[in-house]
Amino acid sequence: GIVVEPLSGVDNLLEVLEEFGPSPDARIGVLVDHLVPGSKEDRIAQQAMRSFPHTLVLGHPFIDIWQAVRPERVGLKVWPHVPRGTDIKVGTLTALGWPAASQADIAHGWQRILSQVRYYRDLDPELLGPVEQLIDFVTEESSS
Repeated sequence: GIVVEPLSGVDNLLEVLEEFGPSPDARIGVLVDHLVPGSKEDRIAQQAMRSFPHTLVLGHPFIDIWQAVRPERVGLKVWPHVPRGTDIKVGTLTALGWPAASQADIAHGWQRILSQVRYYRDLDPELLGPVEQLIDFVTEESSS
């Protein structure tokens, strides 16, 4: 089977992998937000895959997973531009005119966005491809 666990950021990935101990029969696939070449996240991902051979780290180009939802699903042509230095979730909700003052507001905003996703075509292919690759990686039969 597959277990999905939130990582709460890639910064502690190496420690998580050390504790889990990936093996041929217990592979780990990790999906990382905003995994772009040369970034801190990319360096951590590369180190993780070098240090733990039964690990695959893939990403998508979105700063936040919210942006993987096609903007048309929430009545937009494009996701709003959020200036660097502004929290992406707060900036997005503010641009949409939705409450963004508390963690509860942010959670409600995500639920509102997520509720508009009906099936996979409501998501950007740049998210779907890596997710499919990770599923294939963690479900392939062990050769040990």
